[in-house]
Amino acid sequence: MILRRRFWLPLGIASVLLLFYYTSTGQDIYRWAGSGRSARRPHFDVNFINDEAYFWRKLPTHYPVKDMRQLPTGKPRKLPKIQKAFGRESEKDATIRIKRQNAVRGAFIRCWKSYKIKALMNDELAPISGKSKDTFGGWGATLVDSLDTLWIMSLKEEFEEAVAAVVEINFTTSSLESVNAFETTIRYLGGFLSAYDLSGDQRLLRKAREVGDMLYKAFDTPNRMPVTRWDFDFAVQGGQQVADESALLAEVGSFCMEFTRLSLITGDPKWFDAAERVREIFEQQQSTTQLPGMWPFTLNPRDEKFNLDNTFGLGALADSTYEYLPKMYALVGGLIPSYQTMYEESMKTAMKHNFFRPMVPDTADILISGTLHTEKEEGKMSIDFEHQGQHLVCFAGGMLAVGGKLFDKSEHLEAARKLVDGCIWTYKAMPLGIMPETFFMVPCKSATECEWDESLWKRAVLHQAGKDDVTDMAKADKIISESRLPKGFTQIPETKYILRPEAIESVFILYRVTGRPDLLESAWDMFQAIQKHTKTHLANAALSDVTVKSNPEKIDSMESFWMGETLKYFYLIFSEPDLIDLDEWVFNTEAHPFRRLV
Repeated sequence: MILRRRFWLPLGIASVLLLFYYTSTGQDIYRWAGSGRSARRPHFDVNFINDEAYFWRKLPTHYPVKDMRQLPTGKPRKLPKIQKAFGRESEKDATIRIKRQNAVRGAFIRCWKSYKIKALMNDELAPISGKSKDTFGGWGATLVDSLDTLWIMSLKEEFEEAVAAVVEINFTTSSLESVNAFETTIRYLGGFLSAYDLSGDQRLLRKAREVGDMLYKAFDTPNRMPVTRWDFDFAVQGGQQVADESALLAEVGSFCMEFTRLSLITGDPKWFDAAERVREIFEQQQSTTQLPGMWPFTLNPRDEKFNLDNTFGLGALADSTYEYLPKMYALVGGLIPSYQTMYEESMKTAMKHNFFRPMVPDTADILISGTLHTEKEEGKMSIDFEHQGQHLVCFAGGMLAVGGKLFDKSEHLEAARKLVDGCIWTYKAMPLGIMPETFFMVPCKSATECEWDESLWKRAVLHQAGKDDVTDMAKADKIISESRLPKGFTQIPETKYILRPEAIESVFILYRVTGRPDLLESAWDMFQAIQKHTKTHLANAALSDVTVKSNPEKIDSMESFWMGETLKYFYLIFSEPDLIDLDEWVFNTEAHPFRRLV
């Protein structure tokens, strides 16, 4: 049962006047990017967007903010161009591109129709059984994640139907006892904000405000740090919360884009304040970690200790905290310089310690981003490196491409190229043409010395398998055969593919940055392979093992990012480059584009 509380009328009137002040005084501070036109912040009806009677607004605040961080002011900087100036397209190239774009659009429409018929208002469609799933609160994750994709693909009738549906979502109840505040932010808040930025439909901004008010309660703790795995029912009942003693880096550091965007649109700084307090701690402790420049996988928000753990990387558990550093700089038009400093310091460390060149048969000049652990022995710090690759960490190439352009870092662009080429190489190396979730490879002796050595590869296979005798080539051959290891791979612990977007995300971004035509061909090969092997009678399904040569077993799962991210990036790479121009828009980690300050 939801407990509702009454506030005194004067307090309600004061709150309305305060929001009116924020909205009216900030209305024309900034100019917004938008397809070649002067696009100021869209006008909206304050009375429609701001509902003082909304449940999450009426709950008492136990730990009110005493010194609100204000939104940045001043004229946004003129930032360097991210996107390449593309020339006129030939008729032949246009024909091929449009054919491919339509193929992607058709794949999306097919999935959308099945979801709408069998799982609308639920979080996910089970693409084999046709059942529905509620894995992200029961608030229609696929519906909200797909809103901007519908708009971008010019499916306006379907978009209107979807908007009419999302208006009915009730964010005062949940199918989950524990709500992941990070996942809710990137999917729901990000989805509504992006769809509003694209369409200007005030109903979507109202839903964004509802989600924002709900998520803001997760920051109602003594030190205003977030509760990342949030006891929803306890919060509904008005319970007094404390931040977690242990939380994941990505889940603490990835509120800033969505919260800042909501504050910029509405003029209410409270969400910006919440994210800025977290950023300040990251900045203060960045040089004090066991790997200075980077933050470890786990943090202690309750005690504001972000420097104690000893595991570092850009992949799972950490990813979007780093991804958002250059993107936040772009979003706010360079008005928060700390984001540039934090990005450059983190990438200086990552490029030195986390990237490795794998030894592969064709001696391709590629990079993989791995994971490392620090250890103190007799007062000295040592590093234990895991030469593990992940599909998820393929986002890093796109991040470095954006950062390299924004901050004029040619070495970042070069690393971006090698990381993206590494993900493409891994796709091509697999028998189905699809990259696995995680894998291990053999590192080269150095970045320049990397001739293929088959016996070294086999010894590495034995070592990875935990064998004491690494000279038993017959045993190595058996492991390679039984594990179906392509040359260069020493182990593939997670052979599945869950319809992930990160590889095509970075291929798309690098294409928009460089215009390399081979990236279009790589993207098409990836799409064809994925479509061929994941397609079901209803939609597309995850795969349990991409190391088999044919007929991979399908999993009855299609996460919302398939339609919200993966197919969107495939569509955009085969679109004209002015559709979601990277100098006008910036994507959140769920592929929801926000308008930039310019």
